[in-house]
Amino acid sequence: QAQLVESGGGLVPPGGSLRLSCAASGFPFDNYAIAWFRQAPGKDREEVSCITHGGGSTHYADSVKGRFTISRDSATKMAYLQMNILNPEDTGIYYCAADQACRENPRYWGTGTQVTVSS
Repeated sequence: QAQLVESGGGLVPPGGSLRLSCAASGFPFDNYAIAWFRQAPGKDREEVSCITHGGGSTHYADSVKGRFTISRDSATKMAYLQMNILNPEDTGIYYCAADQACRENPRYWGTGTQVTVSS
């Protein structure tokens, strides 16, 4: 069955960087858009970024534009989220998700990885 496994979260000081990874299996990776969502304590889940199935189009939340970069690798069925200039508002659980297009509620979800930005 479809599986998405995130890794790369952790504790980082303000201004630091992290690279999240998402390993996909069990579905045709090349035909699916991959998105990253996050949920901070007490807040609604929000989409951070999405990349279309061919990688030709990317979307970013206004709050992360210019700091985060989404990418994907068809050969390894991996997706990534490079996060730079992190600030405490970026703290939360980050989820990888997949569907045939960038959607508000994708079909497949990972279990998440914690990102904490704190000094």
